[in-house]
Amino acid sequence: MATDRRASWLKGVLDLLVLGCLTGGESYGYEIARRLDGAGLGQIRGGTLYPVLNRLETAGLVAAEYRAAERGPGRRYYRLTPEGEQQLAEHTAAWDEFHATTRAVLAGLPATGTKGTRE
Repeated sequence: MATDRRASWLKGVLDLLVLGCLTGGESYGYEIARRLDGAGLGQIRGGTLYPVLNRLETAGLVAAEYRAAERGPGRRYYRLTPEGEQQLAEHTAAWDEFHATTRAVLAGLPATGTKGTRE
């Protein structure tokens, strides 16, 4: 049951995590998946990752460039656009606020002073 919850949580933040993986410069899909796995998020399969990358590209948040390789198949490299950098900053701030509110509720504290709370 915990695995199902983690998958659901991951689905909700995968776009943000992929953008975050591109802050250090350009990368390709397999490398992004390895980085997420190495961070402890588990294996993200291509059937999950590549639609996210395509959606981010369509939204203008990442730019992609195909590069042929000397050996083996070519790769599609992704990098953040200025719009992607802005969205990453905004969504990171929103995530930080959401996380703080969640932690407060779980600790039994009132979640005051944050957006979206009910009086």
